Amino acid sequence: MKKTTSLVILVIAISFFPSLALSIEPAPRITDREVVEKLASLAEGQQSTRREMDARFEAIDKRFESIEFQIKQLREDMKEQNKQLREDMNLLRQDMNSHFNRLSAMFVALFVAIIGFALWDRRTMIRPFETKVKEIEEKISVNHAKLHSLLETLRALSKTDAKVAEVLRSFNLL
Repeated sequence: MKKTTSLVILVIAISFFPSLALSIEPAPRITDREVVEKLASLAEGQQSTRREMDARFEAIDKRFESIEFQIKQLREDMKEQNKQLREDMNLLRQDMNSHFNRLSAMFVALFVAIIGFALWDRRTMIRPFETKVKEIEEKISVNHAKLHSLLETLRALSKTDAKVAEVLRSFNLL
């Protein structure tokens, strides 16, 4: 049933639209020679495409080799610069150490000079006092015997005189 209805619809469509049935054109006949020529031209085109691709791949390989060489050169340059930088830093460190040593020596010398000056100043400042103290000690030692005799005399006098005894007691001499 389905086949018959489909067939009926097809017949009606062809009868109303005859251009559908006539629109299909038969393909022109190709000879074997034309097929072989077309295949040969396709093979040659494929070979030329391969040659072009090989040439491009070779160019890419050369570019990669060039880039690898440049990277290698850059690495060597960086290593050299790094080595030079380390040498410069070592020189700078040595220079800084020598400056530090000089500053330390100058600080020690300045410290010793200040201590020396302070000691010298103390000695020169104390010397006049020492001489005065020695003079006073000499005077006291000379007058010591006289002072002792005077004190003994006053004590003996205090036994008879109450006022003298009171004065000596106020100075804790009795």
